[in-house]
Amino acid sequence: MKELYFPYPYVVSALDKHYGVKAKPLTGKTRDTGKDSKRKKKERKSKTKIKKLKGKGGGKKLSILIATFWDYPHTGGLSNYITTLREGLRALGHKVDIIAPNHFSEVKAEKIREVVVPELKNFFKERYGTYTGKIIQSCRLLYIYEQMMQTVKLEKYDILHAQDLFTANILGRFNEDLGKPLLFTPHGMFTFSRVKFNRIERGSEEEVYYKEIERKAIEYATHMVILSDSFRDPLSLLGAKSANLTTVNTGIDFKSITRSNTRGKIVISCIARLGPRKGHSDLLNALARINGVINGVEVLIVGDGEMRESLEAQVQSLRLSNVHFLGKRDDVPSILSKTDIFVLPTINDNLPISIIEAMHSGAAILTTNCGGITEIIHHNETGIIVEPGNVNQLASQLKNLIGNEALRTKLGNNAYQYAKSHLTREAMVDRIEEIYQDLLASGGE
Repeated sequence: MKELYFPYPYVVSALDKHYGVKAKPLTGKTRDTGKDSKRKKKERKSKTKIKKLKGKGGGKKLSILIATFWDYPHTGGLSNYITTLREGLRALGHKVDIIAPNHFSEVKAEKIREVVVPELKNFFKERYGTYTGKIIQSCRLLYIYEQMMQTVKLEKYDILHAQDLFTANILGRFNEDLGKPLLFTPHGMFTFSRVKFNRIERGSEEEVYYKEIERKAIEYATHMVILSDSFRDPLSLLGAKSANLTTVNTGIDFKSITRSNTRGKIVISCIARLGPRKGHSDLLNALARINGVINGVEVLIVGDGEMRESLEAQVQSLRLSNVHFLGKRDDVPSILSKTDIFVLPTINDNLPISIIEAMHSGAAILTTNCGGITEIIHHNETGIIVEPGNVNQLASQLKNLIGNEALRTKLGNNAYQYAKSHLTREAMVDRIEEIYQDLLASGGE
């Protein structure tokens, strides 16, 4: 196991360059040092490879660790993805554990926090003359999670699968001694998205910090499983090699439902967190522009978030009496069974699970050209695509779908067939398991 150095030496080097500081670089040490350590690592890798090759032909059952930097379980696509992956792998006979920060003692975490935060502030203040709250918080969370992760017997797992850039850094550092296949699945382009939406200032020390964490996660990963091809170009700019990227679209375990809209109204639903990047405000403005054709339409806004109050005020201002906020719901399949048109006017996304759920439900889908959405929603085939933020396009296509039942039926049927063929739990898990077995058979290379 690695001794813990915080901040990470490679992060400090990147920040030194940003601040123009010429200081002695930090260096890490391992508990085993010298030639004997190198010999042991070489022997361990050789033995592991022989064991893996022996198990390949017989359908070796694996011990797999899925780890995330975010609390699990929680509401959202990442948590759903992890649960689906775990259950699918267990159905194939594999042993799967999930580790998240909230699985460890809060009391111990608080004690560590009390010690490490002042030390981090002193380090940054002495080296750079300043510090930012976001970097201190990130370093603190990384430190606590890595301290807790030291208590886990990582050597017992055949596969380590990180679900974010932070966990990939933590597991990557431990894995320098373990030599396990380490997979990394990014669920978003962390730094790029935050700069784009002004959550991180372009050219700031925070951008330098997070980019270095992201770059190192890619370097540590034996292989990367990406949710859509839209990740390829941004990841390549951070150093990812095409041969180390495999696209596996998200699949879900969606129970078959019977469509049951018996209220005589056309039902439009939007199921998403009420945050700025999901485009709810654009949807409301689009509905206002076609107010004359939505008298027989019911609009259901499902989800909650920081924008709920402002969106409710917008509904009042636009006098959209047929728009209803349902909040968080645990009966999404039932809502989708009554949905004629599913709308997700997102302005920044990857591959939303809500769209995949809507495809399985057979609803007609109207969404935007974001991330990997167009890899599964093909315009005028499995749904309708408009440009993100284009309210005129959104209004025009909504009006078209409301007035064209035949088109709704065609799009819904096509989406359903595509989802059942390509976006199931089995399809996703079988492909990921194949990647695991291939890496094991090749000795993790």
